[in-house]
Amino acid sequence: MNPGQADKRPERKGIGHQYSVASRLHATGLRPAISLFEEAAAAVPLPRAPQPIAIADYGAGTGYSALLPVSAAIAVLRKRTRPDHAILVTHTDRPGNNFTKLFTTLDEDPDSYLKRDNQTFPAAVGRSFYSQILPSNSIALGWSSWAIQWLSQPTAVVPDHVHISYSSDSTARQAFARQAALDWHEFVAFRGRELAPGGRLVILTMGLDSDDHCGLAPVFETVMSSLHEMVGRGQISTEESHRMTIPTVGRTKNDFHLPFAPSGRFEGLSIEHLEEFNAEDQFFARYRADRDAEAFGANWAAFLRVSMFRPLARVLVTDGDRSRAGWFVDHLEAAVRRRLANAPEEMSIPQVKVVLAKRLTSA
Repeated sequence: MNPGQADKRPERKGIGHQYSVASRLHATGLRPAISLFEEAAAAVPLPRAPQPIAIADYGAGTGYSALLPVSAAIAVLRKRTRPDHAILVTHTDRPGNNFTKLFTTLDEDPDSYLKRDNQTFPAAVGRSFYSQILPSNSIALGWSSWAIQWLSQPTAVVPDHVHISYSSDSTARQAFARQAALDWHEFVAFRGRELAPGGRLVILTMGLDSDDHCGLAPVFETVMSSLHEMVGRGQISTEESHRMTIPTVGRTKNDFHLPFAPSGRFEGLSIEHLEEFNAEDQFFARYRADRDAEAFGANWAAFLRVSMFRPLARVLVTDGDRSRAGWFVDHLEAAVRRRLANAPEEMSIPQVKVVLAKRLTSA
């Protein structure tokens, strides 16, 4: 099939709905970290009114992953302060983030914290969190979910896989490891400046399994099979497929501890909680209940379309022409949906939850 002649209308019908369903279902996987966020909200010092209580959401995306945790934290904070004490929630992400979708989510989604508290006010910052982006000593509570696994900048090409954790290329693995260590160091350093004394930051991010893989093996098998199929049909070149990389990394406990060695503190911060765990595959849990294989494939494919496929498609953008990239994402979503629906399998999803606490007397 010629990519430019692909009939996308049947494929695109319902994509928004499917991604909304997928996002909401995936967001329920936040619950292991939400309890930590509630504990943090109960423990952090609060400023006196009229100074607002400041919450930061680092790596906001379209906002779905902040709705439940921020709502839970606000409920705890309201037990500690007056109902008219203003709360400021600042959502941060890169300048190219879809902030229109973010504010639409906050305004319209039934789970939005704005539906629950009329003295909570949203704001946004369009800058990378690998630099300082908020005033020093200003943030009482920080939240970051599924964001710090994204590298700050492109690194080595991974020629044999779309994800570094499944690659056998030692040069690429070393380059990714160096960049991941630097990014974590910078992220922690600048949050150490931004958190108020006694403040806390709760992080949920990608981990690694016992084989140093990031999990999601059936997903990556279907993606790689689909890419090989496209190469075989001449729809993408071998060289293009080798340049397609998802620039994310999983980290081990030792990786998280590195900036804090040897004293256990860095920029006034210490690790208060660090736990590796395997998250539940919410899509498979639904499949186990309803045996709807088509929905299982569609939910995973819709989620992956936004969370993983766009970095792969950038390879196909030339001179501002995105037509091949658009076809590629549509085709890959359809292929992954079909393959996963044909053989539903529970995903291993290794994750890590971390709580960083700032000492009461700033460094």
